[in-house]
Amino acid sequence: MSKEKIVLAYSGGLDTSIIIPWLKENYDAEVIAMAADVGQGEELEPLNEKAIKSGASKIYIEDLTEEFITDYIFPTIKAGAVYEGKYLLGTSFARPIIAKRLVEIAEKEGATAIAHGSTGKGNDQVRFELTVKALAPQLKIIAPWRIWDIRSREDAIDYANERNIPIPVSKSSNYSRDKNIWHLSHEGSELENPANEPIYDRLLQLSVTPENAPDTPTYIDIDFEKGIPVKVNGQKMGPVELLTYLNKVGGENGIGIIDIVENRLVGMKSRGVYETPGGTILYAAHQELENLTIDRDTAHYKTLVSQRFAELVYYGQWFTPLREALSAFVDSTQKYVTGNVKLKLYKGNIIPAGTTSPYSLFSEELCTFGEDNVYNQKDAEGFINLFGLPLTVQANMKKLNDIKD
Repeated sequence: MSKEKIVLAYSGGLDTSIIIPWLKENYDAEVIAMAADVGQGEELEPLNEKAIKSGASKIYIEDLTEEFITDYIFPTIKAGAVYEGKYLLGTSFARPIIAKRLVEIAEKEGATAIAHGSTGKGNDQVRFELTVKALAPQLKIIAPWRIWDIRSREDAIDYANERNIPIPVSKSSNYSRDKNIWHLSHEGSELENPANEPIYDRLLQLSVTPENAPDTPTYIDIDFEKGIPVKVNGQKMGPVELLTYLNKVGGENGIGIIDIVENRLVGMKSRGVYETPGGTILYAAHQELENLTIDRDTAHYKTLVSQRFAELVYYGQWFTPLREALSAFVDSTQKYVTGNVKLKLYKGNIIPAGTTSPYSLFSEELCTFGEDNVYNQKDAEGFINLFGLPLTVQANMKKLNDIKD
């Protein structure tokens, strides 16, 4: 009889490097690796040889970069979703697309299980597994970090060294990093103590620090169509080219570096440093355009939707009816979010430098401090009387009952 098949989310990093031999040692199954290219900028072809030598029977290397941007990043930008006011969800929305492809390969290969290298302390285990439950609930899930005797990254390094498995970390430089075309995250080492200032000279890879950015500002302008960026500096660009360019410009100007203590879904707080240069620029530009084109009530309500959307993405609930419903609301708000935004980048700062749109709701005639013929200021008196009527009623009641605050 043929062996059962397990499809492993494989990156070639520390955890997944040791999972292949561990699965071979502990399960009587064929291990098929899947490496997802979500724009991490690394050559993945060497993983072919590495995965096979580690014991995998086959490896899929899947280029998901453009789909990642168009189907996950752009909807989240349009939603304006930011987790806890700082985190632009770089790792969070990369997991559903990877897990979706894992499911597709598992079904193609007739596999019975999916394995991943997420720890039992983190958010990624939830993101991977909720996607599997939503798309293929019949598949079993194997999460070695919740099963094996390895209890730390140091143990994992020892396990790899004992089996001569090459790994991209050492005990002296033990950051945990996750990179894709949207961001680069850093955790571990000195960051485990929130009292420590990050050692940016050895930490940053996409950006310079603001103090090392140029002394002269860089101007860029971005064109959006229905909330989606389509041009930079007048040049039409595809999603990958556009984000790659903005990452370069943003990184050179020290844009998008955050240091955050965040609340993980599993209940603990964690500390990380994230670099999101191009994404930070896009969020800022998109917000400026929305300020010009979305009416007050919709804009204020959308802030509530943005927060809930961010939680859903962070919690791994991408493939849920609520996320889909919120995206439908967001898409309806983006109908007129079309126009051009000019920004000045200077030493980590993004400074608005002008916004235009054919659908602008700004009326110079209405808001001018000069003389106008379109607004009768006397009308404000009746508006205030009606708007303040509940306050008047409340005050009269207190007076009749001699109530003093």
